[in-house]
Amino acid sequence: MINNELMGIEINNYTFNEAVEKAICLMNSDFVSQVVTINPEMFAQAEKDQEFLNIVTNSEMVVPDGVGIKLALKFKGKNIEVISGIDFSRELLNRCAADGYKVAIVGSKEDVIAKAVENLKNEIPNINIVYWHNGYFDDNNQIYNEIKASEPNLVLVALGSPKQEYFIYNAKNILPPCLMIGIGGSLDVWSGNVKRAPKLFQKLGLEWLYRTICEPSRFKRIFPALPLFLIKSIFYKKEKTC
Repeated sequence: MINNELMGIEINNYTFNEAVEKAICLMNSDFVSQVVTINPEMFAQAEKDQEFLNIVTNSEMVVPDGVGIKLALKFKGKNIEVISGIDFSRELLNRCAADGYKVAIVGSKEDVIAKAVENLKNEIPNINIVYWHNGYFDDNNQIYNEIKASEPNLVLVALGSPKQEYFIYNAKNILPPCLMIGIGGSLDVWSGNVKRAPKLFQKLGLEWLYRTICEPSRFKRIFPALPLFLIKSIFYKKEKTC
C-alpha cells in the first residue's frame, strides 16, 4: 500500500474494503488507534493549527473523505478511492456485530444519539453498544473513565472537527486498546434527523453538494473554502528544514 502526500499530510491509499480490514486489524492491536477521515475543511484547520496537524499526521489511519481530496490528488497524477466516513464507520459497526466486538458512541444532542442508538440496534442484528453519551459535557476525564469501564473495541466520536480529533488523541494514554474514529454528523443521519444524499451523489462523492443545496446556509462555509483548497494543493511546496 502506497500513501499519497498532500500538503504535508500522508493519506492512506486503500480501497474501501482494504480500509475496513486495516481498521479491524488496528482494533485488535495492543494500543489505542485513531482514524481520521480527512476532508478539505480539516486541511484548512491543520494549516492554522499546528497541534491539529500533529494529531492528523500521528494518526494510525488517514483516509480520504470527499471528492475534494480526490480532485487535489488527481491534479498530482494520483488516483484514489474516496472512502465516505459514514459508510466506513457503518461497515465497521456491521463487522463489530458479526464478530462480537463492543461499541461505544459519544456525541451529538441527547435526543439524537438516543434515537441513533435505538435505530442501530434495530437495524444491525447482535450489535453490542455498551456505552453512549451525548456530546454536551465539561469533564472529558469523566467520559474517558466511563468509556474505559465499558471496555469497548470501537469508539465512535461525533463532536465535530477538530474537537473530536482532540478528544480521541487525548484518550490515547487513558483508554485500553481500541479503535477510535471521528464521525462528524453521522449520528444525525443514523437518527433519521437528516436524510442522506441520493445514491448518485454518494457515488460521485458529492454529498457535500447535496447538503449545501438542501441547507443553503452551508454555502458560505463551503465556498470559497473548496476552490481555495484545490488551488493551495496545486501550488503547495513543502518547507525545507535545515
